[in-house]
Amino acid sequence: MRRLIINADDLGLTAGVNRGIGECVRFGIVTSTTLMANAACFDDAVGVVRELGPEIQVASNPAVSVGVHVMLVDGRPLLPPQPAQAGEFPAGFAGVAYSVFRKHLDAGWIAEEIQAQVCKVQAAGIAVSHVDTHKHVHLLPAVLKPLLRAARACGILAVRNPFVPLKPMAFAHLLRRPHLWKRYAEVKLLRGWLSSFRRTVADEGMVTTDGTFGIVSTGALDLELFRAIAGCIPEGTWELCCHPGYNDAALGQVRTRLRQSRDREREVLISPAARAVLAQHQIQLINYWELE
Repeated sequence: MRRLIINADDLGLTAGVNRGIGECVRFGIVTSTTLMANAACFDDAVGVVRELGPEIQVASNPAVSVGVHVMLVDGRPLLPPQPAQAGEFPAGFAGVAYSVFRKHLDAGWIAEEIQAQVCKVQAAGIAVSHVDTHKHVHLLPAVLKPLLRAARACGILAVRNPFVPLKPMAFAHLLRRPHLWKRYAEVKLLRGWLSSFRRTVADEGMVTTDGTFGIVSTGALDLELFRAIAGCIPEGTWELCCHPGYNDAALGQVRTRLRQSRDREREVLISPAARAVLAQHQIQLINYWELE
């Protein structure tokens, strides 16, 4: 059996991103989303979630799961920052890795900041299904452990597995998109932490998927690539992370490289063709509440 969670990241980034994600849930194939507690359009995002159905706030098995897209990079923390941060998170994955290595970010502060972000979403009346991280920084063991500790403290038992299934991913991406080879190589270098990731998640009594598609193809997803990914998904339970939205004036004011790609992904994810592809390959859509 092939089961797939399609999760839209960056809910809360802008009103246009929020609207696009809402449309992909109501009219498309997105089954899950993750909300950024630190983002400027948080309140608007909460409104979008409420429009998706009141059961999302009160039940443990709604039509769509809503998690927290934890921000430890490219933004401002909810808590008073540590002295070395100068008021903002580090820039990019490499910035977080460097800050952890230099002990500018310690595990205790990371756990407290993550808990503050999760609690903000829960305080808005949303039942939080799972956690992931902006720029996938919980690939780093020094971030993963406080992330799981904070999630457990908030009653959350599921986390994204950010590791990419390399062989299927290589077939789907690299043979068609040579410009993604560099990102593939970067992801492959981090593969050594996969066993540790699985062991740490299991030790915390939490659950995750078999892996995540879409990380290497971030910013490049179109219908052709979606077909390729769906055609090589192995047996098991997987996630496809995506970034739909509207490339409007507000997005132009935000620090992100994903602009025109958000329109393209939105169009793919609401298309009858994408739904037909899933049916062709007998892929069952689920959300994080259904993860076991």
